[in-house]
Amino acid sequence: MNYQVVIKNIDTVNEVEGYWSYEDFIQLLGKFNYPDGATAEKSSLPELLEMAISDYEPNEAAQIVLEYKLRDHLSDGQIGQISNDMLIDKVCEEYPEIHLQGTLFHVNQLLFKAYNGKFPNAKASIVHFSLQPTEGEAQKLTAENVLKLLNNGLSDRNLIKRLFENQISQNIPFPEAEGIVWELTTEDNVNYNLVTSENWINKEDITESEFESVLEEIEDEV
Repeated sequence: MNYQVVIKNIDTVNEVEGYWSYEDFIQLLGKFNYPDGATAEKSSLPELLEMAISDYEPNEAAQIVLEYKLRDHLSDGQIGQISNDMLIDKVCEEYPEIHLQGTLFHVNQLLFKAYNGKFPNAKASIVHFSLQPTEGEAQKLTAENVLKLLNNGLSDRNLIKRLFENQISQNIPFPEAEGIVWELTTEDNVNYNLVTSENWINKEDITESEFESVLEEIEDEV
């Protein structure tokens, strides 16, 4: 199906609003030995957590938050290694398991804020765009669909195109798309907001803001 694609804007942000819930704040406060989070004013929870975190050594705090978010995905040894590496490198941009990079970004930025810059400052991109089929009714699209449709507007220097040239440009499966795209929202199946790392898509990556793309049906692997 043919689509008219319009990339409206890309916002570069230090944190993604709404990622951490009030329940997350309460649970984390407990892990940082502040048991009264459940009775505190909701609006004060982020600030209370920042203060509670800053009472710990940075790598200790990183380990606690990583265990809270990723204990089902990483071993104790991996968590210990990442908690040290995070003080030096943007692990959330380099970690080889792409589907964990989004969570690592949110953990990194929570710690970056609490320690006022002791952790490297990573950034996310919120891409605002529309995908209008030239014929027929708009259908809700997946992360894989969307990245393939955005391909024609991305520079050849874009990291996704360099690492996944075949997957993004051909009608073959692109399973990594689910890890590259952290959030994908739409209210009308035409106008979309996509959240990802600035490392994957940034303002300099956009060479065309309006273009046409074809979305082909993915061929089943034999």
